[in-house]
Amino acid sequence: MRIIAAAGIPAEVSGPWPTLERMAVTTDAPSAVDLHPDRLEAYRRELTGYCYRMLGSAAEAEDAVQDTLLRAWQAAARFEGRSSVRSWLYRIATNVCLDMLRGRSRRARPMDLGPAMPPDESSLARMLPEHSWVSPIADVRVVPEDGDPAEIAVARETIRLAFVTALQHLPPRQRAALILCEVLRWQAAETADLLGCSTAAVNSALQRARATLATVQGGSAAPARDPEGELLARYVDAFERYDIDALVALLARDAVQSMPPFAMWLRGSADIRTWMLGPGAECAGSRLLPVAANGAAAYAQYRADPAGGHTAWALQFLETRDGQIVEISSFLEVADLFGSFGLPLHLPA
Repeated sequence: MRIIAAAGIPAEVSGPWPTLERMAVTTDAPSAVDLHPDRLEAYRRELTGYCYRMLGSAAEAEDAVQDTLLRAWQAAARFEGRSSVRSWLYRIATNVCLDMLRGRSRRARPMDLGPAMPPDESSLARMLPEHSWVSPIADVRVVPEDGDPAEIAVARETIRLAFVTALQHLPPRQRAALILCEVLRWQAAETADLLGCSTAAVNSALQRARATLATVQGGSAAPARDPEGELLARYVDAFERYDIDALVALLARDAVQSMPPFAMWLRGSADIRTWMLGPGAECAGSRLLPVAANGAAAYAQYRADPAGGHTAWALQFLETRDGQIVEISSFLEVADLFGSFGLPLHLPA
């Protein structure tokens, strides 16, 4: 898994969803193999992970998988069993994703879309449309419940926000080739058959993809992978007490903070401190609840509600490196986001 190392990941770690039964119930057409909806549903989680890496959006990934499974069900009578059901589903999913990506700009993070802004309220003037930024996804949607620990580790590492964002820099077919070969461990010949090209073309696409990701990632060190570590516990403690001096002491000097859907992002612990003591001071009294998302340290933030209890405010993601926090990403569109994670919008007092 060379691309994993190039992307800063060590090579050795190389609400309910709609179901097909609710959409289509019976078919009289015979099938060469058993393609009962229950069998197709068994692939939903891994297909969601694939589509999420391709599209950079949890909602779009869910739509793509639903479209994939419905197309498969409708085409069951024409499936001749020349490939595995899994390969056939990935072919359909790839075509669905390529269609969705055609003619649109890539998703990114605020840091990729403009310069850092001053830490004052005027920087909140511009908001990003939903289709422009990479959105988070719950681990339970994409990470296997059980299996080989190394495969689970790879699944978690390759849904991290930074990695998914880096993937969006690749042309769609390069992106598909890289995910299939170096995340899902397909052979180049299998990928070539799926993409309808030669093995040499796949290998060439992989070389270009590796070079692009190495440039995008800048050869940075791998993020820490201890979501229960002392550093993050100290962050939660400092944030809930709103001890900004203690919190800033945990940040790298060049740490960044972003708050999609706002275009604003901040660079440097000094500006983050100014923001938190200024416009961000309304977060005093918040509660942070741990959430399993994007294979990273994530927290649901609830701000104090004057009427009592706490109200959903943001989903926070932290990236750490060398014993410091290097990035804080707070996603603020809580109505849809918290619902997709099964989180309540209000905590009682």
